[in-house]
Amino acid sequence: MDNLGWIGVASLIAAGLTIAVGCIAPALSQGKAVAQSVASIAQQPDEAGTISRTLFVGLAMIESLAIYCLVISIIIIFVNPFWSAVKGG
Repeated sequence: MDNLGWIGVASLIAAGLTIAVGCIAPALSQGKAVAQSVASIAQQPDEAGTISRTLFVGLAMIESLAIYCLVISIIIIFVNPFWSAVKGG
């Protein structure tokens, strides 16, 4: 296999690892946030609207980490900066 083939294989492995590792923390964080908000609503049902609104903002911030990992893996696969370096361009 030539250098371009190895870069392609390494890019796919790196993209897969980026998505796999990069989505573990947001998934755990979202689960903990939802569990805490449900417990808070159970303790204070009158504040359910405020707790839910704050929860959704927090979930959006947590989800942005997974989206950043997706963007990085797409860049690694489709706009890999190492292709031109190996091709000599």
